[in-house]
Amino acid sequence: MERREMCHAFFILSIIFVKKGGLFMARSSRLESGFQDRLIETLKTLFPGCMVFKMDQIQGIPDLLVLYGKKWASLECKRFARAKKQPNQDYYVEKMDEMSFSRFISPENQEEVLDELQQAFKP
Repeated sequence: MERREMCHAFFILSIIFVKKGGLFMARSSRLESGFQDRLIETLKTLFPGCMVFKMDQIQGIPDLLVLYGKKWASLECKRFARAKKQPNQDYYVEKMDEMSFSRFISPENQEEVLDELQQAFKP
């Protein structure tokens, strides 16, 4: 396979994410926002009645704030597990995890993080 064909095949494969047997098409494999949009829909399905806010006021603060009953969580979305972290992201994720629940989430660890979040949100 030529390099160009390999790149095209990788691009096509990278826009398909598999989650519990279902296929979700990404808005774009290169945009974190596509992953984030699908994640918000998944959160609303897993936690009916939850409120999800996009947070972008302060550099380093996690992308999403999830309110569910009397509990809350923050999630920093990454388009892939090894994506570059911005200054202060580790600090805020660790600080918010001490307060409640906070994680870096990517397509590679989404199932694990959502399982942990379900445990944290249990009454």
